[in-house]
Amino acid sequence: MSVLVYIENWDGKLKKISFELASYATKLAESLQLPVTAISLGKVDETELGKLGNYGISKVMSDNNELYKTLDNRAIAIALAEAAAKSNASIVVMANNNLGKAVSPRLAVRMKAGLVSAVQGLPVSTEPFVVKKMVFTSKAFAHIEVKSVNKVLTLAPNSFQLIEKTVETVVEAFDAGLSAADFVTNIEATNKVTGKILLQDAEIVVSGGRGMKAAENWGQLEDLAEILGAGTACSRPVSDEGWRPHAEHVGQTGKIIAPNLYFAFGISGAIQHLGGVSSSKVIVAVNKDPEAPIFEAADYGIVGDVFKVLPQFIEAAKELKS
Repeated sequence: MSVLVYIENWDGKLKKISFELASYATKLAESLQLPVTAISLGKVDETELGKLGNYGISKVMSDNNELYKTLDNRAIAIALAEAAAKSNASIVVMANNNLGKAVSPRLAVRMKAGLVSAVQGLPVSTEPFVVKKMVFTSKAFAHIEVKSVNKVLTLAPNSFQLIEKTVETVVEAFDAGLSAADFVTNIEATNKVTGKILLQDAEIVVSGGRGMKAAENWGQLEDLAEILGAGTACSRPVSDEGWRPHAEHVGQTGKIIAPNLYFAFGISGAIQHLGGVSSSKVIVAVNKDPEAPIFEAADYGIVGDVFKVLPQFIEAAKELKS
């Protein structure tokens, strides 16, 4: 038996979530007294994969088939099942992102495994195997017992700290045996956001709601985000009005994020919005309505006019940076 962790790459590079997964899988394997192996799909330089050795991963299986860049869910699930069989893995760990949400159910069926999504930390117990996750739009925790021998876990982003444990990493070639016929997804064009911090990677997020009143008022939010090195986000009404792009919409029907610090300016805090941001480590809310639901979820709240409070935030951020 062993633990297998799927390490995604973005244009051949690893991101923070990659090292969170490596840290989690290493600690999980230690608690179960099992070896841990990483699997990488797609073309990634061995030097880049070697960075996993800083977080306890001593062995990486690497399938350099460039067709994985299509992110074909079925093909990736097949490859991960093959990797799990080769490494005799009873537990597979991956990120609870868009790809993980699509691949994990397919993989669980192939492995006849129990699946728990958005796991929040290491198992509460190993005998029986019980893990914790958020439920009811992140308003409560549930302890889920997995009774099957094989298990697939997706780790919620920013829910596990980076734990350095330096080991020597050996990268081994792996061939899942897939051909072009196994990849049915065809990418005709790719439009990538450039020059901005992506929400999924942002440690700090500055977000605005309908209280910002109009698209032309977003300049101050963008100024604050630039000073703090933060990503920008918005509530659904804002994106529906066309004030901000839909890519910035966070909430149950938008992106689910978990930054270390989330600023909510002029956001009332409807349950649909809170469902996408409640995993944030710290929430700071500014709203003129003292009864706004956002204050129930906020760690710090300011009752006031955002157009009076925002300039003070910007000046304070400038002073902090200087």
